[in-house]
Amino acid sequence: MRKRFVLTLALVAAGMLTPLYAQEPGAAGAGSELVKWSIITAGFALAVAAAFGALGQSRGIAAAAEGIARNPSAAGEIRGVFILGLVLIESLVIYVLLVALILFFVKPFGG
Repeated sequence: MRKRFVLTLALVAAGMLTPLYAQEPGAAGAGSELVKWSIITAGFALAVAAAFGALGQSRGIAAAAEGIARNPSAAGEIRGVFILGLVLIESLVIYVLLVALILFFVKPFGG
């Protein structure tokens, strides 16, 4: 029992002394802060782009289905415009994904 107490006391003392040998906060803290916030910003931008892209696609699908239901003879033209619209909406989300991947892996701000 005494051995366990001494060992625990030694580990606690070592844990309290280790911050004495830590690196200065100004040496590496500034770059890692910028990298952290660029990753958070990229993730937030990707979430917003995906959410509003999905909202835009769902509204486009609803409008195209309603247009085809009202005028079945124009189904071919509506389908073409609908697919073009979906491609353009999805390309915006893919552009945001590309920017997010650049911020995640390339770290253009000196990280």
